[in-house]
Amino acid sequence: MESIKEIYKIGHGPSSSHTMGPKKAAERFLSENKDADHFEVTLFGSLAATGKGHLTDYAIEQSFGNRRLQINWEPKTFLKRHPNAMCFKAFDKANKLLKEWTCYSIGGGAIIDDYTETETVDVYEHTTMAEILNWCNRNGKSFWEYVAEFEEPDIWDYLEEVWHVMFDSIKRGLKTDGVLPGGLKLPRKAQSFNTKGRNFATPFKRRSQLFSYALAVMEENASGGKIVAAPTCGASGVMPAILKYFQKIHNTDKKGIIRALATAGLIGNLVKTNASISGAEVGCQGEVGTACAMASGAATQMMGGTIYQIEYSAEMGLEHHLGLTCDPVAGLVQIPCIERNAFAAERAVSHNNYALLTDGRHRISFDEVVETMYKTGIDLQSKYRETSEGGLAIFDALPNC
Repeated sequence: MESIKEIYKIGHGPSSSHTMGPKKAAERFLSENKDADHFEVTLFGSLAATGKGHLTDYAIEQSFGNRRLQINWEPKTFLKRHPNAMCFKAFDKANKLLKEWTCYSIGGGAIIDDYTETETVDVYEHTTMAEILNWCNRNGKSFWEYVAEFEEPDIWDYLEEVWHVMFDSIKRGLKTDGVLPGGLKLPRKAQSFNTKGRNFATPFKRRSQLFSYALAVMEENASGGKIVAAPTCGASGVMPAILKYFQKIHNTDKKGIIRALATAGLIGNLVKTNASISGAEVGCQGEVGTACAMASGAATQMMGGTIYQIEYSAEMGLEHHLGLTCDPVAGLVQIPCIERNAFAAERAVSHNNYALLTDGRHRISFDEVVETMYKTGIDLQSKYRETSEGGLAIFDALPNC
């Protein structure tokens, strides 16, 4: 299992699979074909279906700079390996093909091709929650200590940087108003939620704050701002909201937050390894569902839960998002994505409370839910997996005049 650094990718929105991934792939292909005269990129499947709304073409064009480039869109063509496929071609001045490369954006900004399963080397010897729980139990360790055992020492500096970027994205989002880019003309809500919440009694005040934190990050993401994919851009608001909420409400210090990030990263890593975090492959259950599982586990750790209560909390985070479709209206990471992050953060708090009321024993394991999520996602019709051809995406969400 790879480093949890791969779960937390720092970059610009609005989509890790449609913006970060294609940008990375374009930069890699250009670096290997610097002497080519011109290029051609064909986007397939979900990458083509919602690429316009996700700024895929813009990300690729930015990577190629002033080089001659043609982008083709094939939304009805799905390659077998993954729904987010793209083919790069390099030509000389005589239009002779020099190099061709097909690759896939598998979520979280990660890129693979037909010859690789992962971008990185494995650093963990275990690949299931059951194995990790057994290791922690035998060694008297917590999840974050398990991370420390297998990661390089610089993991803590990286996670500190992740927290700073998350914190800054909340701060910027709460200060900014106006309308989000794109044809939906969706107004930002984070600032007003945070302001209104101050006038309410404690329970509703806290909930308003939690909502505003998640909205702030997601509105920054929708605007192409700097955020952390956790595990994806489309689910980037859940973890920051939970961490900021616990910092404010429960006075969790930076060390506690960094350790919570480590545990959450481990949870997300297990989903990515054994299922998928790609909305194009398994629907939004793989994005917001995974983010909720991560946040639920992190919250329970910050409240002093045992490894078994943390596992239970994470299991609930994913279980109660099973079957969630990916149906972005107009191909934008706005409706219903932004609100889903706010409610996933609220659910994470509830899962934490519920798990802490138990001794951590339950019937369905985290590993079983991960397996179920993947099977459910594969069974979903393609129109419910980030193509904007089904679900909420079929409705006209333009404002009424």
